[in-house]
Amino acid sequence: MTMLAHTGGPFKPARYSSGGRDITGTSTANARLAMIKRLSKFALAVLTVGGALASIIALKAAIFLSRLNF
Repeated sequence: MTMLAHTGGPFKPARYSSGGRDITGTSTANARLAMIKRLSKFALAVLTVGGALASIIALKAAIFLSRLNF
């Protein structure tokens, strides 16, 4: 709750004002954006490798079942 309260004096700007003075907030936002981008790239790589592995297994199963004589 203390983050929402204005604890400065009457002429002191708020700590998280929208005046563009909060440089740490933008760096934190940029760091989080970079982390989200890195995580999404990793997830995309894992899904790509998993899809390739599943397609190889499906291809091998199709070849095996086509050669199987009933």
